[in-house]
Amino acid sequence: MTAPTSTSRGSNRETPGSALNGWPVLFVLLALVAVEVFLFHGLDSDPHPAGGPVVVELALLIAIIGGGAGLFVLQPNEAAVLTLFGAYCGSVRANGFFWTSPFKAKISLRMRNFNGDKLKVNDKRGNPIEIAAVIVWRVQDTAQALFDVENYAAYVKLQSESALRHVAGSYVYDEGERNEVTLRGGGGEVTAALVAELQESLAKAGVRVEEARLTHLAYAPEIAQAMLRRQQAEAVIAARQKIVAGAVSMVEMALHELTEKGVVTFDDERKASMVSNLLVVLCGESNAQPVINAGTLYG
Repeated sequence: MTAPTSTSRGSNRETPGSALNGWPVLFVLLALVAVEVFLFHGLDSDPHPAGGPVVVELALLIAIIGGGAGLFVLQPNEAAVLTLFGAYCGSVRANGFFWTSPFKAKISLRMRNFNGDKLKVNDKRGNPIEIAAVIVWRVQDTAQALFDVENYAAYVKLQSESALRHVAGSYVYDEGERNEVTLRGGGGEVTAALVAELQESLAKAGVRVEEARLTHLAYAPEIAQAMLRRQQAEAVIAARQKIVAGAVSMVEMALHELTEKGVVTFDDERKASMVSNLLVVLCGESNAQPVINAGTLYG
């Protein structure tokens, strides 16, 4: 093992640790077990054993137990954090069968998902909304994860909820100002802000945020119906604006074609009548019923 590393300002940093190949140590321990068994049978057959063999047998037993406790296996994406009498001695990340001090802790380096519960928060305008996110994270610094926080998994949960609340309060749900990013339409920028917020807080625990995505986004139930009616009204207004703009363009085109080709000559009153009729036909929601005028506009 490497020499214990010192910490400063209460923050630890991971350093490489050393461990022996476990197979030679295992064979030595098996040999000690054989010697222990031989001595045990020798003492059992001697009615008056001497003190020396008993002490040797006890020493061998302690060595076998202590040596066996130092054996460990590391699978891919696992690490062992080594300590010695309370001092951090490095971390082992290599895969295989090793032996070291019995004072160690294994920690997983695999990616994990935190699927947060729905949170009820206020957006930038103060509207109550429901929001939830899934966070993909992994331990990056084993020393920080074990020594700088009490429980790094619980720390990830609490900080994720706090970061999600802060990000949700920094944007409006939808229909923001011109070129304003919203929670509903801001997709990539909102998730990037959430990842940056999470990484800043979780870095203190040696955790790296791989990805974050919103899994639920909606108005709170108490205002959902009112907001739905507002959205429907805005959609109707937008549709009407397009219909009117298209109708005016078509009327203008019709008057221009008729006048240019000399089909009919319009005075102001006839133009107004035709425009009125065309707008009714083009903008009405129901089918127009034709009326045949057998007289004249100038009765």
